[in-house]
Amino acid sequence: MFSGLIGTTGKIRLLEQTGETMHLTVVPQASDFLKGAVVGDSIAVDGTCLTIEQFVDDGFTVTLMPQSFIKTIFKERRVGDLVNLERSLKIGDRLEGHIVTGHVDEVTRVIDRRVNENAIELTFALPSWLRDQVVSQGSVAINGVSLTVMRAGENDFSVGLIPHTQAVTNLDGLQVGDLVNMETDILGKYVARNMKVGLK
Repeated sequence: MFSGLIGTTGKIRLLEQTGETMHLTVVPQASDFLKGAVVGDSIAVDGTCLTIEQFVDDGFTVTLMPQSFIKTIFKERRVGDLVNLERSLKIGDRLEGHIVTGHVDEVTRVIDRRVNENAIELTFALPSWLRDQVVSQGSVAINGVSLTVMRAGENDFSVGLIPHTQAVTNLDGLQVGDLVNMETDILGKYVARNMKVGLK
């Protein structure tokens, strides 16, 4: 379980792919990010919940099984790419952001990018099957980053990046056409599911 508040970014040092299985070695940019971490810990990499399998020098390795490979942007990733990193929550931590499971719902695409004074406003395509899970002023995770939905339309939705988010995540570099991992709010999922069941 995560909050969508990124601990640091990291660079992909090594990427090995066999079929739809992928092994990644990632080096966090913050030197103390892995302090206290042990093999077996959960870690969110660009919003995808993965398991630390090994520590290598100043980084760590994880493996994506075929399901994670298919449902995420990692099939587009290359050595040197910047990824968002977050350690799992501990009981007693402040719950800022929102509840993020690290289970990516869909890969979606940036369809508009605007600068509005100190904010970067990004618009993404909204898959039809997720329409009832994305609402204005609700929450969504993009590449693992907890964001507030500024506007939710029939086919798209927009978010805004404050200067802090621009500085500590990889979202500031997104351009029109780029792909991202998207996870809707888990509370919205259950509400949407129960509404459908109740209508039958």
